[in-house]
Amino acid sequence: MQLKSIERLELPAAADMHVHLRQGELMDLVVPTIVQGGVDTVFVMPNLVPPLTTVEQVLEYRSKLLAITQDVHFQMSLFLHPSVTPEVIAKAAEAGITGVKMYPQGVTTNSDSGVSNLESFYNTFAAMEKHGMVLNLHGEVLESLAPAGTTLEEAFLPTLKTLHERFPNLHIVLEHCTTAAAVEAVRACGPTVGSTITAHHLYLTSDDACCNPFAFCKPIPKMPTDRDALVKAIVSGEPKFFLGTDSAPHPLKSKTSAEQGKAPAGVFTQPFAVQLVLLALEEAIERGVITEADVTQDKLEGFLSRFGRRFYKLPEVPDKKIVLERKGDKIPTSIRSEDGSVEVGISKAGAEVFSLTWKET
Repeated sequence: MQLKSIERLELPAAADMHVHLRQGELMDLVVPTIVQGGVDTVFVMPNLVPPLTTVEQVLEYRSKLLAITQDVHFQMSLFLHPSVTPEVIAKAAEAGITGVKMYPQGVTTNSDSGVSNLESFYNTFAAMEKHGMVLNLHGEVLESLAPAGTTLEEAFLPTLKTLHERFPNLHIVLEHCTTAAAVEAVRACGPTVGSTITAHHLYLTSDDACCNPFAFCKPIPKMPTDRDALVKAIVSGEPKFFLGTDSAPHPLKSKTSAEQGKAPAGVFTQPFAVQLVLLALEEAIERGVITEADVTQDKLEGFLSRFGRRFYKLPEVPDKKIVLERKGDKIPTSIRSEDGSVEVGISKAGAEVFSLTWKET
C-alpha cells in the first residue's frame, strides 16, 4: 500500500481493546471522542476511584457510559482484588462482564489496591477459565523487583509464561506491550494469549517520555529497537496482536504544572486513535523499518478491528465503516469542555493526519 501518497482509505470500524474513560466531568468530555477516533467497540479499564471490584459497580459504570453514548459497545472489566472470588466471577460472567484486569500494586495510576501475590488468585483464574472470561495483565513488576538492566516489563514475562502453562485455556492479554522481548514472549505462547499494542508506543521512545509530559506514560516507552519491533508486529498479520490504545486522559494543568518527571502517567490519543496508528506506520516506512508493501488493507483491518474482536469472541464484522481522507487536518493541542473547566492535552499535537468520517455498511 502506498500509504504516504494514498488519498482515501475505507476501513471497518476499529475496536480499541484498552481504554481509560475516567469519571465525572472528565468522563463526560472523553467518551464522545471514542467515535471521533474511528472506534465503535472498547474494552474499559476498571482502575477508577474507588476501583471497580464488584459486579454492581461495573454495571453502574457501564450505565453511565451508555447514558453518554449508545454508539459504542462497552466491554467491561473488574479490578482484580481479594474480594473477586470464584463466586464473583460466576456472577460477572452471567452479567456479561468480559474480563478482569490485574494491576501489580502501585505500578500505575490508581493501582494502590492492586495485586502483590498472584498465586493467591489461582482459584479465581480457574473460575475465569471455566466461565470464558479474559485475564488482562498490566505486565510490569515493581522497580524494586526488577534485576539491574532489565525493564519492568521484561521482568514480568516469566510470570506470563507461568500463568499460561498453569491455565492453558484461560484467555490472557498482555496489555500495552512495549518491548521486543514481550512480542517474542507472546508469540511463544499458545493461541489463548494475545497482546494489545498502543498507538503511542509505535512512535514514542524513552527519550520522548523523559522530557515531554504529554509523552510520559506507564509502561514507559522503550528503545527505538523496541518501538520498531512493535511496528513489525502489527504488520505481521498475526492475530495475537491487536489495537488497545491505553488512551489515558489527565487534566491539562496536571500535566503542564508538574515538575519534570513527575507528571501523571498517561498519553491521550482517543480522538485520533486510528489516524495515529497510520501516522506511525508512515513514519516507520520513512525510517526504513518496514516497506510500503508490508502495509496492506487486510493487515490494517486485522490489527485495527478484526483481531481484537476475534480474541474477545465478538462479531468480527462491525455495522459501520470509517472513511479516511487527506484534507490537511491537524491534531489540535487539546480538547476542552464547553465551559472550559476541563481540558485534556492530545498526543502529537500539530501533526497532519487523515480526516475521519463514518459510513453505514
